[in-house]
This record gives sequence, structure tokens and C-alpha cells, in this order.
Amino acid sequence: MHQSAIAHSHVPSQSKIALVTGANQGVGFQIAKALSDNGYMVYVGSRNWGNGQKAAQDIGGRAQAIQLDVTVPSSIEAAVAQVEKEFGRLDLLVNNAAISHAGKPGRTLEAVMQANRASVASLEEMRNVWETNVFGVLAVTQAFLPLLRQSSAARIVNVSSALGSLTLNSDPSWPFYGSFEVIYGASKTALNAITLALALELKEANINVRAVSPGFTATALNNFQGTDTVEEGSREPVRVALDEDGHSGQFTGPGEVIIPW
Repeated sequence: MHQSAIAHSHVPSQSKIALVTGANQGVGFQIAKALSDNGYMVYVGSRNWGNGQKAAQDIGGRAQAIQLDVTVPSSIEAAVAQVEKEFGRLDLLVNNAAISHAGKPGRTLEAVMQANRASVASLEEMRNVWETNVFGVLAVTQAFLPLLRQSSAARIVNVSSALGSLTLNSDPSWPFYGSFEVIYGASKTALNAITLALALELKEANINVRAVSPGFTATALNNFQGTDTVEEGSREPVRVALDEDGHSGQFTGPGEVIIPW
């Protein structure tokens, strides 16, 4: 295990402890930076520890890198062990890590969308994407639940997408109507289902669980073809991550709009 970048003895005991997966770039980086700027001790989760370390240095404050590949059980277990050893609890888990496709790199967004359609989608590619976007989220959440239960007011934020909304996808007036596909889009539908299931189950434990959509943000997910900047797309995820009083089981998007499941 890598030596922690910051000695936990320097962190005030009242500080809130957060972990953001896939936080070395894009929306995850912006969420981690906002949390750090607001006094959180933030673990910057990254598959590549070096990339996470650089991101943590760029963020500053009380941010530190933690190696975390959401598809590798031993990586998840090591991350849990590190947080448990250093703080004994986790106040906020942001499940941000996601991939949009696992096929050939360099394709346009349109080419990826076509390849992801239900009639032709590669089941192997579907399994790879769902391994990160769906199973990885649940694996990380299950593993960190004991530490979240040690918090007086724990929260889980799942970074989803309106592209996973079955209600919107079945509405002919929706701008993206007809673009629903089974690899990325349906993975977010499954993530939404997991979010709701967790929100209902953990209500009595006082653990708040929410989903949030960044909007159509220019990130590595879509070869940077999104229409919103990372800063614009991060506004709602950052707001939700910092919001300690929001309703559990809610799915929101840009402008605080409630998105239907």
C-alpha cells in the first residue's frame, strides 16, 4: 500500500471524510476539488495511483490519492482498509468512476452510439462497461458501507446520466429521444435502479443516497464532444455532493431539476 500523502494526524477530528472514485480527471476531479475547498478530507480515487497523486497535488488542501480500481476486489479491499485505518469512518462516498464504451478507441460519439444499439451491441463490450458502471459501483458501496455506518450522517452520491432515464427515453419530445442504447445508457438505468434500491434500504440507517446527472459534459466519456464544459457540467454534482439536507432517493440534473427515473 502506498504511503498516505497526508498524515491523518494533521486532519481535525471534526473534518468530514469523503472518497470520490475516478477523481483524477473530469467531473470527479471537480467534485473532489470542491469538497476539499469546503474543508473535507478527500480521498482522490484513481485506477492509476500516479494520476491520482498528481490530481491530489493539483487539488491541494487535504486531498490525498488512493489507488482504487472499482473492478478489482483486492483494490477495493485495500482502499477500505486504508480509510478504516486512517479515520475509522467515511462520511461521503461519491461513485463517479464510469466508462462509456470498451471498444475501439478514437471513434466518434456517433459511431459509438451506433455500435451500442441493442440489435448489434457487443455483449463483451456491454459486460466490460457494466462491470465499471454498475457492478463496480455496487461493489464499492457494499465494501464501504461498514465505514459509512460509522458516520453520524453518511451520504452516497452516484453520478448517473439523464440518458438512463426510461421516462425521458420514452418521451418523443425529449431532445435525445431515439438515442437510448444498451451499453452506456442502459448501464445508467441499472445504476439508477441500484441507487433507488439503496435509498430505500438504507433509509432507516439514516444514510442518504442520491443520483445526479452532470448533463452533456465534454469529458473523456464522449471524446470531449459534449456541449458543456467540465466546470458547467460539474455544478450540479458538486451541489449534490455538498448538500447535506437533500432528499434521499432523488435524481437531479443541471439547474437542480428533478429527473424522472
